[in-house]
Amino acid sequence: MFVWDGPNTDGLSPHEAHSEMVSPDDALPGRDTPVLERPAPHAVLGTDILAEPDENQELIYLASGCFWGAEKMAWEAGADATAVGYMGGSTPNPTYEEVCTGRTGHAETVRVLFTPTQLPVEKLLKAFFESHDPTSLNRQGNDLGTQYRSAIFTTTQEQDDVAHRMIAAYQQALTAAGKGEIVTHVIPVLTAGPFYPAEDYHQQYLAKHPDGYQCHSRTGIACPLPGSSPLAS
Repeated sequence: MFVWDGPNTDGLSPHEAHSEMVSPDDALPGRDTPVLERPAPHAVLGTDILAEPDENQELIYLASGCFWGAEKMAWEAGADATAVGYMGGSTPNPTYEEVCTGRTGHAETVRVLFTPTQLPVEKLLKAFFESHDPTSLNRQGNDLGTQYRSAIFTTTQEQDDVAHRMIAAYQQALTAAGKGEIVTHVIPVLTAGPFYPAEDYHQQYLAKHPDGYQCHSRTGIACPLPGSSPLAS
């Protein structure tokens, strides 16, 4: 995903890999102004990508590697609005290039506005878990570094509870299939810190560039919905 003009020297990824979280004291300083000053309407849904939830809607923030494909997953699942950006780090209003240095602490994240009566959080999280490899630490396929970590940033206690229940059930299914341990972090937004929208060219990237990069490494194992058998296919 990272745009690189030089040779690939690590054999893994076209960017410098950063696998350890930067400390807040060592993070880049950032800036006071957002890098996305005038958000355009959603290229697919036509909605305000940073709309606040009404009384029937909720927000959740999902990190699962490259945010281009992760955002497409969310709007295809039935979200009301989506936006890509950076979350969980220390640098205010980081640029994409800064995030790629590994010195901001942010994960590439999708802000998802959804209506639970139309898109239950369980179904959204099922799509989230199945669209990447949640057992892969700070890596999805050839994308390597803390910006590609797996995380769920929750805005309600119910979201938090559902996420933990689904992780427990999915772990049973993954263990039975010989897969590793889930490393997805579940963190309330009040702990994670602000979501900073990414630059305009990243928003709905795969709608603008249908043949664009969307590499996600999947386990190939179905994630059971709450109430179903953990080993259900």
